[in-house]
Amino acid sequence: MQANTDLQDSRLAHAWAELHNYAVAGNPLHAEAYRLAFADPEFMLRRETRGIRFQLELLKPDLGQTAQGIEHTVVVYGSARFISPEAAEQQLADARASGDTERIARAERAVKNAYYYDQARQFARLVAEYSESRPPAERLYICTGGGPGIMEAANRGAHDAGALNVGLNISLPHEQSGNRFISPSLSFKFHYFALRKMHFMMRAKALVLFPGGFGTLDELFEVLTLVQTGKAKPVPIVLFGVAFWKKLINFEALVEQGTISPEDLQLFHYTDDPAEAWSIIRTFYEL
Repeated sequence: MQANTDLQDSRLAHAWAELHNYAVAGNPLHAEAYRLAFADPEFMLRRETRGIRFQLELLKPDLGQTAQGIEHTVVVYGSARFISPEAAEQQLADARASGDTERIARAERAVKNAYYYDQARQFARLVAEYSESRPPAERLYICTGGGPGIMEAANRGAHDAGALNVGLNISLPHEQSGNRFISPSLSFKFHYFALRKMHFMMRAKALVLFPGGFGTLDELFEVLTLVQTGKAKPVPIVLFGVAFWKKLINFEALVEQGTISPEDLQLFHYTDDPAEAWSIIRTFYEL
């Protein structure tokens, strides 16, 4: 019997390729019971195999990041709806040319919100430029939800500096795909929000939240709850856009009502400056 001494031998991958070739050639699959379990799409998508899918969705991005030395990340959250200043200015010019008052109002708002896109890009570049000068084990990598808007801006800032950066995208009904600035080998797609959130926290050394909607708020309170309850180690949590966050959430009212402790207000910081956001993180870790 021939020994398997080839460490690169991928017999399971070959089995999956064989299954794929059947489909490409228009050949029918074997009867359901005779398919290899891991290569049986119908079996893998059953309700009873959900736990296996959880494991796979946890494992694949973890192995992929570990293989490329991604151990410490700075996670950037924020609206998927904010566009770049260049795109916003073009949108405004087109709207004014149309004469449509509602369209003009939307475009003017887009120009205003594009400020945050630019700030997120600047912040991410600061992190990436610092990290590129450090030994690999000490580098901090930008990580986002992988979509458009603020996520794209942060990936773009790291990309500007020539640094690897991570995108943890989510499959949505309106089909969101990874933005073009994510390092291709670090662009991951999730089905389960819970597993995606877990990956955000697994390597996070800091979290920066720009203005956003329900998703951003969900992520903010998830992180605050984990740190407050001791389920996660304290890390810098930075709320970028002081006026936005203070208008949106009255944290002091929670203290007055007795639903949180006064010291819970020390779990996060406010700022309007990319350099200050980065300084908060550097000070915390004495970088």
